[in-house]
Amino acid sequence: MSPADGNLRVIGAGFGRTGTTSLMKALEILGVGPCYHMRTAMLRPGHAKFWIRAKAGDSVDFKRFFRSYRSTVDWPACEFYRELMDVYPDARILLNVRDPEVWYDSMFETLWAVKDALPWWFPSSIARMHDEVLWKARFNGEFADRAKSISVYKSHVEQVRRTVPTERLLEYGVSEGWGPLCEFLAVPVPQGVPFPQANDRKFFRRVLLVFRIAEWAVPAAAIVAAAWLLTAIA
Repeated sequence: MSPADGNLRVIGAGFGRTGTTSLMKALEILGVGPCYHMRTAMLRPGHAKFWIRAKAGDSVDFKRFFRSYRSTVDWPACEFYRELMDVYPDARILLNVRDPEVWYDSMFETLWAVKDALPWWFPSSIARMHDEVLWKARFNGEFADRAKSISVYKSHVEQVRRTVPTERLLEYGVSEGWGPLCEFLAVPVPQGVPFPQANDRKFFRRVLLVFRIAEWAVPAAAIVAAAWLLTAIA
């Protein structure tokens, strides 16, 4: 891989919940970072507007948007891998994959669970981005239908295989470790550095706990404040 020059070097075409957090960390260890991930979008509510516009077919400037990044994995960027391939003709395409049945279970227990637990104060732009890019568009509002969602996953994998020239594509599972990834990117295997093993389920369990606490904590705080105010007035 050549030095970073403001261009994306790696475009992740695989869905989220396929080891993308581990993969993000691995790419950054290999010098192909910063890596744009769904977590990036979640921490920057202003980014949601960009993705909503892109999904609506509006003209967007991918070059400008990704000027500080060298790679992407996960949603929402994976939905635009074909557009990004054209914008960055020298970029490699990484199709991160996982067993479809295991993938669905992971999605259901994390992203889908969080969707139904969003508190009222959660940024509406981020919730809308998830809805319009992911749940409505990609899964046609039917993610809860296991068979249909697994079919969507498999169809996407096949589409990437058909679309991306063989010489630009690596189909990869994080359980394969450094070897295939380093060979694909033409970089040395990091000596003495274990491949990242991020446990995202723990992260999502914490998020769900925070959201559930917030559901009753905010109204409770409002009641306490109102009671104090009434007492003060009396």
